[in-house]
Amino acid sequence: MDASASPAASPAPPAAPAPPGPGRAAPAPVSRLRRLAAPVGVMAAVVGAFGYVATVDPNEPGHYPVCPMLRFTGVFCPGCGGLRSAHAFAHGDLVTALGSNALAVAGYLAFAAVWLLWTVRAGRGLPLSVGLRPVHWWGIGTVLLVFSVVRNLPFGSALAP
Repeated sequence: MDASASPAASPAPPAAPAPPGPGRAAPAPVSRLRRLAAPVGVMAAVVGAFGYVATVDPNEPGHYPVCPMLRFTGVFCPGCGGLRSAHAFAHGDLVTALGSNALAVAGYLAFAAVWLLWTVRAGRGLPLSVGLRPVHWWGIGTVLLVFSVVRNLPFGSALAP
């Protein structure tokens, strides 16, 4: 008996899913409300977080922990001033928000754009696919590093919180 005749040597092809027909119903379409649940839930969480930061002022000591990098090294990290920026942004004070952390304000605007795209695509029943290649991640990391270094130098003190 040759090996090609053995049932173990020749696996059976995978079974194709049965097409909808008599006795088999097609899967029910997902409602628009259900498709929008995730983006709406994320926005509710963001609004809740911004609402909390808007009511509990980070400019008053004792409400939030101190940045560990600033406390132990005296160096401003890319996130330093982010809570003060969010507080000012929530109150509509864009100038103060930019002065506290300009990169955070850019992040708020980028989030808003991606969220809007996500919501529109979800409403139409399309998936959101934001495929960032490694070069994009390296670019984001470079921007964060340059922002951190510049805001800690004397000529970049305008970027310090």
